[in-house]
Amino acid sequence: MARKKIALIGGGQIGGTLAHLMAQKELGDIVLFDIVEDMAVGKMLDIIEASPIEGYDSRLLGTSCREDIRDADLVVVTAGIPRKPGMSRDDLVTVNAKIVQSVAEMIRDLTPNAFVIVLTNPLDAMVTLVRKVTGFPRNRIMGMAGVLDSARFASFIALELGVAVQDVHALVLGGHGDDMVPLVRFANVSGIPVRFLLEQKYGAEKAEEVMEGLVARTRRAGGEIVGLMKGSAFVSPATAALAMAEAILRDRKRVLPVCALLEGEYGVHGYFAGVPCVIGAGGVETILELDLTPEER
Repeated sequence: MARKKIALIGGGQIGGTLAHLMAQKELGDIVLFDIVEDMAVGKMLDIIEASPIEGYDSRLLGTSCREDIRDADLVVVTAGIPRKPGMSRDDLVTVNAKIVQSVAEMIRDLTPNAFVIVLTNPLDAMVTLVRKVTGFPRNRIMGMAGVLDSARFASFIALELGVAVQDVHALVLGGHGDDMVPLVRFANVSGIPVRFLLEQKYGAEKAEEVMEGLVARTRRAGGEIVGLMKGSAFVSPATAALAMAEAILRDRKRVLPVCALLEGEYGVHGYFAGVPCVIGAGGVETILELDLTPEER
């Protein structure tokens, strides 16, 4: 069986980390592209040299030649400048729009049948731009936001309650910034509502305060890491993109919150927003509509 071809556009921290994670999972043959000559070549060589130890055998290529991504089955876009201390995601829009415009043209011309996952910030604007330039059908273009934000929300809940993180289920919808919506009433630990567990631990009044703190920390989580590291997160975004890529390439039918183009769902037409979707070999196969409260909307 022919292996899938994966093109990662952007050889920075996220792109390099994602290439390694994908190689470990043997999702396909991987091309890491960056316009900075030798950047992607060096990163891929590092990953190749680890392969005898870790035991993966995917074909790996680092390149600055656009032609090398031709006919990729999946393209992941991480190209762009990262956030620095004091910057919001929206501060990146002017610079990154120029970069993503060029990337989208390359995707349109060289990988016309690919599925596309966009990570570049500001996410909502960049995934919209990729859709506009490529004209790809909506099932083949999605942004990575909710998978990461939901993981952050779940992590903070697990830390607060002192429980295993794999038993925590949390969902964050909306944008990938201050307008994200952590859905408190859906958050649970092995089916037990998080609010109930917080009330048991702290009492009703204190529990509400703690929950508000968890929501607030989730909204500023990216900025928290930028402030501490003086640079953007890269392991968690790469891992989130990996989950989406694996769902497509291995037809997992995962229910994941992704930034998808809405055409009437949730009363929204023609805009990308973070919503729960079934992700499989058809890309965004189904958009799941939740019965949201007015406040959640």
